[in-house]
Amino acid sequence: MPIETEKKYRLTRGLIEPLRLRLKEACAEVVREEEFEENTIYTGPGLDPRSRVLRLRRVNGRALFTFKERDPSPSAVKRQREEETEVSDAGALAAILEALGYRAALVYEKRRATWRLNDTEVVMDELPFGLFLEIEGEESAILEAEKLLDLEDAEAEHAPYPELTLRHGTTKDGVCEARFY
Repeated sequence: MPIETEKKYRLTRGLIEPLRLRLKEACAEVVREEEFEENTIYTGPGLDPRSRVLRLRRVNGRALFTFKERDPSPSAVKRQREEETEVSDAGALAAILEALGYRAALVYEKRRATWRLNDTEVVMDELPFGLFLEIEGEESAILEAEKLLDLEDAEAEHAPYPELTLRHGTTKDGVCEARFY
């Protein structure tokens, strides 16, 4: 069972360029400059947007289907089960989910830039309700990257994006949305 380990930070606009400079100084490798994503979170039997989700992510003509189950923890470093697979037809998968009794509950858009820093993946996310940075890897590597990026005093964000979408999104036709338009 794959376990994702990450720490998320809430950012201000003023932190973006200094962070990009620190990533460059730390010799982080640019993986992707910027990608636009649309993430749909489904609700249905056994799911809760705060702890267990099915997510259909559309990015650059690709679609990824993910099951996530978060372990409750007060720690800023989060661990969660994550099973993910690429699907060839996002529309067909959405129709299958709906036929099985699952429905789209949340949609959030995101712009993401990605770097590889030592043994971690660092992503900078812009969502309609804020800016965030996530560091994913083993906990010791996350804490090392945090030091390299001078983030030890940065505000950790404990809530996952689906929960933040519930807080900050708007409801349209029964679906909570956080879109850039």
